[in-house]
Amino acid sequence: MVGKIGRVTGTIGPGQIGEVMVSIRGGSEAFHAYASDADETMTTGSRIVVVEYFPPRTVVVARM
Repeated sequence: MVGKIGRVTGTIGPGQIGEVMVSIRGGSEAFHAYASDADETMTTGSRIVVVEYFPPRTVVVARM
């Protein structure tokens, strides 16, 4: 999962969990997401890269 590229589908904000779609296993899957920078807000449509993965459905992401 680390290094996979995706898009924000639910806004990620300070202290707020969001949602991202990540290309995996030949399709796209939704994951709960937190920003790697706790003060950053990522709006819907932003491109992201996964920097940490917590099975089964949570990731930490950074803006590309």
